[in-house]
Amino acid sequence: MRATVTAHKDFTISAIDNRVYGAFLEHLGRAIYTGIYEPDHPTADKNGMRGDVAKLVKDVNIPVVRYPGGNFVSAYDWEDGIGPRDKRPTRLDLAWHTSESNAVGIHEFADWCATVVTEMMLAVNLGSRGVDEARNFLEYVNHPGGSYWSDKRIKNGRKEPWNVKMWCLGNEMDGPWQVGHKDATEYGKLAANTARAMRMFDKSLELIVCGSSNSDMASYPDWERIVLEHTYDHVDHISLHMYFANRDKNTANYLALNHKLETYIETVASTIRQVKSKRKSKRQVYISFDEWNVWYHSNQQDRKILEGNDGWPHAPGLLEDIYNFEDVLMVGLILNSFIRRADVVKIACIAQLVNVIAPIMTEKGGPAWAQTIYYPYYFASVFGRGTALNLIVNSPGYESAHAEKTPYVDVSGVHDEANGALTFFLVNRHATESIDTDVSLQGFATGKIVDHQVMTHSNLEAVNTAKKQTEVAPRKGSGASIANGTLSAKLPPYSYQMIRVKV
Repeated sequence: MRATVTAHKDFTISAIDNRVYGAFLEHLGRAIYTGIYEPDHPTADKNGMRGDVAKLVKDVNIPVVRYPGGNFVSAYDWEDGIGPRDKRPTRLDLAWHTSESNAVGIHEFADWCATVVTEMMLAVNLGSRGVDEARNFLEYVNHPGGSYWSDKRIKNGRKEPWNVKMWCLGNEMDGPWQVGHKDATEYGKLAANTARAMRMFDKSLELIVCGSSNSDMASYPDWERIVLEHTYDHVDHISLHMYFANRDKNTANYLALNHKLETYIETVASTIRQVKSKRKSKRQVYISFDEWNVWYHSNQQDRKILEGNDGWPHAPGLLEDIYNFEDVLMVGLILNSFIRRADVVKIACIAQLVNVIAPIMTEKGGPAWAQTIYYPYYFASVFGRGTALNLIVNSPGYESAHAEKTPYVDVSGVHDEANGALTFFLVNRHATESIDTDVSLQGFATGKIVDHQVMTHSNLEAVNTAKKQTEVAPRKGSGASIANGTLSAKLPPYSYQMIRVKV
């Protein structure tokens, strides 16, 4: 079985915004407590943050982390997380039926971001609160001093402002599960008023308005149209969320889900174009895909807590999906889709980063390790920076629930001109057949293959654990070659590969 790919230097999609490799941390389960923060852990720094987790995060070179939610933010009082820890209140979190100690707030999170070298992307509460909460939070975080809220920040130990540029105007406000759920018109008006107030403080802010929680919502895509008609002149991005599942154990359909993802992106992109045209605007609004991941493995075990049958525990194990090798392929496919839509998807955040549907897992007092999906995320973030190439792909395929033809070979390509490199991310969806793949490198002065990483496993359900941390891990590839301007590689059945070429 064979596939061909054409990569031409002049056939490009867009520069890739590095923030498409962002992440998300919410006050949910063990994402914060015993995730990034565990003062008694042997690796904890002076701020109580786990050093072993920080290293795994830092290695991925994550450009931005969204915080503090998520559903949590829609009933969150940010003021609870400032000032002396022993005076911070414990609150009941209605979103996840748990209790929140507020031991970690904006100061602690900001210090952690500095440690792992990432930027903050903050969300304001437009569920139970509104314009005042947003403008006060913004003043606290970004004003140099000499005002009520900025002076409080200084009193609490931070003299210099953090100058956060990215702000989310609420979270999933289309969802009836959300505290303060609103219809599109109600939310659109509130988001527009909040955006206006925040821009009165700083016109250079990047503001993200809530789009649909998923493409199966009854209000989609009218939600996007209505919200954008209210907010188009005041925001920079509209958020989308999507989670991926294989509950019926149909691998072929599961691995075709990025067709649904790409339809979702294109539908919202066309809605943006429609509203822009209707308003005769010169502004361009982009997509922030600020929640995405595989999520279904933990659904059953979470019910006791989420249905309120376990009281109000603090930082219980929630949404702790244990990812398998099959999920490596799915995450690789999702990232390929984001690269191919670099023209419109400018921010994306894997949800979440530690313990909660996350690429990194921890044991309280024990080790931290990389889940299976850590690796395609790592390769894309570290090596997928540059310009997305508009590849021509010819591959045999199959009929799936999501498309008439799903190609067995899914590939994205990135030209990193600054470092003189071409990088290809390839997934073979075929269960039993290897596929010989030739990539014609046109317009490039090709050199040698400088890195080749392969992920395969005989068991789709293989996982990494604290005791077997590298059961599913990349290995050095072999057999790929370049001759006469063509990169040739064999893609084993059910495999993920990264090939990097010096040009």
